Amino acid sequence: MVIGLKPETEQKYKQHHAAVWPAVLEMIHACNIRNYSIYLRNHILFSYFEYHGSDFAADMARMAADKTTQEWWALMMPMQDPLPDRGEGEWWAAMEEVFHLD
Repeated sequence: MVIGLKPETEQKYKQHHAAVWPAVLEMIHACNIRNYSIYLRNHILFSYFEYHGSDFAADMARMAADKTTQEWWALMMPMQDPLPDRGEGEWWAAMEEVFHLD
């Protein structure tokens, strides 16, 4: 997934992600997300994670309903700059996988 990052918020965004709230990390794990990374280059954030559950939509709904996660997102979202060509209902834009090797 990919999203822009407002240049003036880069340091603040990095500081927050150097100390993600434990309850947010616990919810990510409880929703079957593993091997989660966010990369930054030229004010573009690239997110990668592996899903190890059986109902992605239900797990994402559970995460979205979590009060602490909502508070975290409320801090992060103003720093982000969604891509204009993202899909309907997307905040972070999905990307097409063009290569994979296990």
